[in-house]
Amino acid sequence: MNTKSRMPDLTRRGFLSATGALAMSRAGGAGQTLRLGGPIFLKTDDPAEIAREHRRLGYRAAYCPKVSLNETARIQEIQKAFAAQDVIIAEVGAWVNMLDPDLEKRKANLAYVTERLALAEAIGARNCVDIAGSFHPTQWDGPDPRNYSAEFYDATVGNCRKVIDAVKPKRAKFTLEMMPWCPPDSPDGYLKLLKAIDRPAFGVHIDICNIIDTAERFFHNAEVIQECFRKLGRWVVSCHAKDLVGRRVHLIETIPGRGGIDYRAYLQAIASLSQAAPLMLEHLSLPEEYDEGRQYILRVAGEVGISFA
Repeated sequence: MNTKSRMPDLTRRGFLSATGALAMSRAGGAGQTLRLGGPIFLKTDDPAEIAREHRRLGYRAAYCPKVSLNETARIQEIQKAFAAQDVIIAEVGAWVNMLDPDLEKRKANLAYVTERLALAEAIGARNCVDIAGSFHPTQWDGPDPRNYSAEFYDATVGNCRKVIDAVKPKRAKFTLEMMPWCPPDSPDGYLKLLKAIDRPAFGVHIDICNIIDTAERFFHNAEVIQECFRKLGRWVVSCHAKDLVGRRVHLIETIPGRGGIDYRAYLQAIASLSQAAPLMLEHLSLPEEYDEGRQYILRVAGEVGISFA
């Protein structure tokens, strides 16, 4: 079978090729300064030491350090220390199932997410991020046919509104990651949610690897990246950095630079935003792996005239 003949004409559908993305970057993205971040491995709870370690590694964005909403003094210490090093807090993670089939767990999870958004607002983070969740009985992000039902969609809209309306944030946004097994799973799906939720405090978080779930998307990931930022760019507040490599019938995450994600297109798309979103390395295990991923991203950025300094 002629596989090539079945591939969509991405250019005519309005997407950019990798070459077109590069041309766009050289025209408008060159000279942009972005913020890179990632986990640190320094064993300390001192906010000043944590902030300095980020800068030592070349990071100007951070995941929120360990702190509770009721630790007002520590929140202020973190804000002061990070501001002194010009390191922004990119995100407060929530990472619980807002659609847990167990109604008591779902209620507790929503309360936790609400508290995390309140922490993001208090500490000045760009966003609090979660996923919509899943009706899967045991896996919080697992496949379930009910994830593509009106019940799922209506509950997700209601959950996001409830969390945002409880906190009423002025600085932080509440965001969802696109996922392969539960909506939003595409830029169009995210646009639909943005309209339905209808709250200025609902924003967009981009983890491009999460929606590279077919061979077609993998081999044309530059076009997928461009579609995401073309349609969602005005709402993007934070991004994740990792890579993907094919393993027989599935894709697995790997260190940036070892896989097939087009980081030229990814960085160019982030640089094209009116307010560039921080790019956060994640899901690696060792400091050496983060070092490798960081150096690869910095090298690619330098090749297309983008700075993280």
